[in-house]
Amino acid sequence: MGLTKTEIFTAEQNQLAQLLKAMAHPARIAILQRIMASNTCICGDLVDELGLAQATISQHLKELKNAGIIQGTIEGVSVCYCINPEIWGLMTAQIGTFLNAYKGPVSCC
Repeated sequence: MGLTKTEIFTAEQNQLAQLLKAMAHPARIAILQRIMASNTCICGDLVDELGLAQATISQHLKELKNAGIIQGTIEGVSVCYCINPEIWGLMTAQIGTFLNAYKGPVSCC
């Protein structure tokens, strides 16, 4: 059987792509910004604040959680979410390394 496309890239390249893909939606960016601004766990108030349906918010939270960017805890009938500091630090380092690899304008274009 042949190689899958992800197997020709490094583990770091695949991981960074997965994390960026999970963030690549304006609703997910808004959710992350709200969680960061509150500096606490977010439960049910995202629907009112973002103006999206509960099902839509839940789907975006699921994608962020599956990627490990956020983590959740169950409190009664609600689930509260916060930034996963371990993955956030990893992502910050990987994105920083990636962006800082650019050394400035060259004379080719």
